[in-house]
Amino acid sequence: VTERDNITILWDMPIQTDREIKANRPDIVIKDKQEKSCLLIDMSIPTEKNTSVKVTEKLSKYKDLEIEIERMWGMKATTIPVVIGALGLIKKGLEKYTKQIPGNIKISELQKIALLGTSRILRKTLSIK
Repeated sequence: VTERDNITILWDMPIQTDREIKANRPDIVIKDKQEKSCLLIDMSIPTEKNTSVKVTEKLSKYKDLEIEIERMWGMKATTIPVVIGALGLIKKGLEKYTKQIPGNIKISELQKIALLGTSRILRKTLSIK
């Protein structure tokens, strides 16, 4: 947990709710008390053919949590799926989602990180003796 002024950032922590919600652990939660908004950021690096499916899956997965946060905290909650294929493929509309995240997020940097992770996995797998 990181707190600064009116902003709290939760990283890989479950959100305590009054009722049981299965999907209560997004990758990053940015809670802005001044703006009364909460961003639920969930990232994924699936195979190339599953990028569209993953975006839809993430949006529906956290819908109940969005509703519960709005009820409990009195904040507008938004889910932001960041999905990049293992070889760098991005779905149309990713820029719309990344613009909602505070800071200067470059999609090319995200693609580079995904590619480096894929190459690391391939190197590890192919070098097993």
